[in-house]
Amino acid sequence: MYLCIHNISHPEFLKSISVLSNKDIIRQLRLAASLMELHNENAFKIRGYQNAVVAVERLNSQLKGMDPASITALEGIGKSLASSISEILETGSFTQLNELLEKTPAGVIAMLDIKGLGPKKLRQIWQELEIEDPEELLLACENNVLRQAKGFGEKTQETIRQALLFTRSNIGKIRYADVEAIATELEKTIRDQFPASQAALSGQYRRRLEVLDTLCLVVSHPAPPEVMEFISSIAILQQEIEKSGPFVWRGTIKEISLATEIHICRPETFTNMQFRLTGSPTHLRAQLQSGKNLLQVAAEKEYATEEAIYEAAGLAYVEPELREGFFEIGLAEKNELPRLVEYSHLKGILHNHSTWSDGKHSLREMAEHCRDMGFEYLGMSDHSRTAFYAGGLEIERIKQQQEEIDQLNREMAPFRIFKGIESDILPDGSLDYPDEVLASFDFIVASIHGNLNMSMEKATQRLLTAINNPYTTILGHPTGRLILRREGYPIDHRQVIDACAEKGVIIEINANPWRLDMDWRWIQYALEKGVVLSINPDAHETAGYKDMYYGVLAGRKGGLTPEMTFNTRSVTEVAQHFINRKEKAEKQA
Repeated sequence: MYLCIHNISHPEFLKSISVLSNKDIIRQLRLAASLMELHNENAFKIRGYQNAVVAVERLNSQLKGMDPASITALEGIGKSLASSISEILETGSFTQLNELLEKTPAGVIAMLDIKGLGPKKLRQIWQELEIEDPEELLLACENNVLRQAKGFGEKTQETIRQALLFTRSNIGKIRYADVEAIATELEKTIRDQFPASQAALSGQYRRRLEVLDTLCLVVSHPAPPEVMEFISSIAILQQEIEKSGPFVWRGTIKEISLATEIHICRPETFTNMQFRLTGSPTHLRAQLQSGKNLLQVAAEKEYATEEAIYEAAGLAYVEPELREGFFEIGLAEKNELPRLVEYSHLKGILHNHSTWSDGKHSLREMAEHCRDMGFEYLGMSDHSRTAFYAGGLEIERIKQQQEEIDQLNREMAPFRIFKGIESDILPDGSLDYPDEVLASFDFIVASIHGNLNMSMEKATQRLLTAINNPYTTILGHPTGRLILRREGYPIDHRQVIDACAEKGVIIEINANPWRLDMDWRWIQYALEKGVVLSINPDAHETAGYKDMYYGVLAGRKGGLTPEMTFNTRSVTEVAQHFINRKEKAEKQA
């Protein structure tokens, strides 16, 4: 069975975890527009919903709390759509969407999320080929049925097949950022019910894995049946009785179908239980110099703290994020574990977009918000001209934006805006502007956005060519992945990292929770090669700055230190680095 991403907008689920946000409303309006297109409804009406999505995306305030008249007065939202939005805010959904959902098979709704399939093509698959389920569609691809349909072909069929296989491999998984709110609320609910007990999130969540397939909690209580009875009464949970036991509740979080385990232990064994459930099997079973492993050490007695367990094992304390069994045991034995980067170490935010390209907020709004958050500098890097679909900057507009930056810098000093661009890496690996234009920026974020279906050899060479360009300052989201949505193009990470080390190019950890690219599993190799990393939000609105938090989590998992994080540097240090890079580039040009 396929997990339908649209379920995350289910009204009961949304009402159960938080106040509806503008993003929740946007998801429902988009789903309604897609379903109307699927059912071949009035094009004018569909366009109205699409325009409403754009209007809500541009809002700087939340719709929650606004009366219908105020919503109607918003540009791009008419009376009918304002009524639907008010209904969402009141009930968690709206009549038009409910009617569309009722007349659409669940399997067809699930297929709306498949890469390469828009509503029109999906309508053809559903109505002409009578396919109503992703598994049926996969079978049609593997039997070469789909490519014979009008408007399809072998290439489209293969794209859809790969997307289906990717989706199937991710059934039951969810991004950390998507489960965070409900996980912390569940933890709080249990703590509030049993204030004298300890209750804490554990497992994959505590290790800050970017994708979870199980949510794990530990609760200490002298009477486990009381805890079991309460957990079973929590509305958002569905117990699997046959998998549960007297000391562990197993089931799922409804609507997102995430497996959930809640372990109950005696108060004096809480630390031991939390320790065993946090570390990965590789971490816990790694052989130590003593000949034992951590599981054996933890089983020897009851410990008051996790620090005491590591001390008994002859190791330095290992932060939960590092307990993956990658590199931490050897360093812990030598007491050489890195001091991990923290959010408070960050002094600036690089790689951001404004209304000059596809951002929601103006350059001034982005800068003022960044300053008001306590940062010293902002790196503005709107899209380059090849990204025409995102309002990429033509050459004449670059000068206009840079003049605005100069004016804002005069007004906002000592806060500083650095002039950057997110230059598309073209198919041959070249950057998007001639050298004289690239030289006008303080820094260049080089990223791939188009022609993503590449072999490893082609993708790697494309990146290597861009890295060799002396104007490239930062390599942006190196694999182009979208977590649980799209696999990144395959690259030879070692070659790419080695090239960045040789050319002094910074590698981005794109902090957007859909990306988290580069993958934390390659951070240690980059650090060993002396490559500096930059935690960048790729923010398209002021709210996007919050994603820096997820970038820090990813950096910590890979062992990133503040010293090797570029944007922990002061505004003076960053400015000097950019000057040095430009001088070097101009000498090579």
